[in-house]
Amino acid sequence: MDTGMTPESEATDPAETVRVWLVERTYSDDEQNIIILVYATPDGTRYYRKERALVSFSDHRDTTAAVEVSPGTLGRVEDRETRERYAAEAQRVRAANDPDDLV
Repeated sequence: MDTGMTPESEATDPAETVRVWLVERTYSDDEQNIIILVYATPDGTRYYRKERALVSFSDHRDTTAAVEVSPGTLGRVEDRETRERYAAEAQRVRAANDPDDLV
């Protein structure tokens, strides 16, 4: 079964990527017009955070269900509850969408 995650021990080729799934979309409290997208591996152990500045009300950029990222850009999810929440949401999004689906 493809988990969408490359184990670190196998991630020696910089051209390799890891597929992560959208688990959270929030608006920044600190900055106006910043959207924070969090993608995670299906097991919830690793995450990728992407900040997007909206430059105008007509600014429209697509958000896909999944993205491919370099293993080196992933952070570790240390908190068990967050890891479980990310895993559940990543699996839900993965089951309901193709990676390139707009969400």
